[in-house]
Amino acid sequence: MTMRRRRRAAFALAAAGALVLTACTQVTPDGESTDPAAGDELVFGQGVTEEPCPDAVNADNGCIYLGILSDLTEGPFAALAVPITDGQRAYWAAVNEAGGIGGFDIDIDTYTRDTKYQAAEHAAQYQQIAGEIAGIAQSLGTVNTESVLPDMIDRSLVTVPTSWWSGYAFDDYDDGIVLETGYSYCTESLVGLDWFAENHDAPATVQAVGYPGDYGGDSAEGVSRWAEVNGATALDAIGTGPNQVVGNQDAVVAAVLAGSPDVVVLAVGPAETAEIVGKLAAGGFTGRFLGSLPTWNPALLGSAAAPALQALYNHMSPYENWDGSSAAITAIKDSLGGELPPNGGYIIGWAIGYPLKAALEAAAAAGDLTPEGIAAVVDGLEVDFEGIVQPHTYGGDPQANANQSVNIGTPNPDVELGIETIASFYEGASFGETDYTSACVAAG
Repeated sequence: MTMRRRRRAAFALAAAGALVLTACTQVTPDGESTDPAAGDELVFGQGVTEEPCPDAVNADNGCIYLGILSDLTEGPFAALAVPITDGQRAYWAAVNEAGGIGGFDIDIDTYTRDTKYQAAEHAAQYQQIAGEIAGIAQSLGTVNTESVLPDMIDRSLVTVPTSWWSGYAFDDYDDGIVLETGYSYCTESLVGLDWFAENHDAPATVQAVGYPGDYGGDSAEGVSRWAEVNGATALDAIGTGPNQVVGNQDAVVAAVLAGSPDVVVLAVGPAETAEIVGKLAAGGFTGRFLGSLPTWNPALLGSAAAPALQALYNHMSPYENWDGSSAAITAIKDSLGGELPPNGGYIIGWAIGYPLKAALEAAAAAGDLTPEGIAAVVDGLEVDFEGIVQPHTYGGDPQANANQSVNIGTPNPDVELGIETIASFYEGASFGETDYTSACVAAG
């Protein structure tokens, strides 16, 4: 059912967070569609209520309910996903404390579900909440998100994926409802290898190691494209899986030793990263490693692989690290009151809040907070991430709009969260010499 809320105060922008604030009165249920730009009525529907959120910060506000589908207990990315979700909780709490959006607070807890990083469980949990929410604040994993994307499109549920697959840059694929953040895994490999070539001897041979499908496949395609642009040799990519599935990484170690590449680009989890780097170093491997965003956890500095990681590994991220200086990093640290999160997942969780907040603000300003109204503002939406990620415009030309800035870090036990930034928002030349008119690889 569509509802209309009369607005008696002008929208104002809060200086700290560019939050749309509105005082509101009278709600009238009705089934008619109205032009939300006309008059002073705010139209809303599924996932938005006149009643306040549970434990509301602003008792006079209504509530916008958002869903979260994440790996919160036993899946391979739970150690990262739990802090991601905690970071989101803190981000939206800050939004509410600043007044909310359009006369509404935001609730992400009511419809948070554990998917265990399994596509079937992800789909089952999604179906439980899809009819109750205005959008999805986190959908962890490309294959998992793919399992429900057609239904998300049918319902116009704007979704923030916790995944960096290149396909999300293309609206003809996701119908413009997906708000990706940062770069793709494919772009990460291209730009990261540019950085490596500028700061070490330019590699003659490169090799990708990764999970199958969108993560490892996208990353491996970036490695292949970099080699083609730069006259290097890309050895055959090595596929692997989480240790929970494959047991160990001995086959990877043997294959890398046999090929002896100058640089290995890893697209695996932290446990596999430690095992691969540690065993290869012990086996006399003399090359180096670039690790994709999900490969790092500060707990690795307490592992037997720590010396090898410090000597041979660099981490890549589209987001500022904990030692960054942006307004967003300052706000993140303030939200924790001097405590440290377990890992950089908390930074990711905070960062991925910005585009959905911007979409909700734009939809409220347009007078339509239905799922369809929120989806309608995505094309051309300009988002400022307060310095934690480069600004981004959604829609348009993916190659022109692609984020291609990488933060390079090195493991350091004397730095909080264990990664010291050695290059901030580096951009190379190779991405511009590649064709980015479709996904680097298919998902799945």
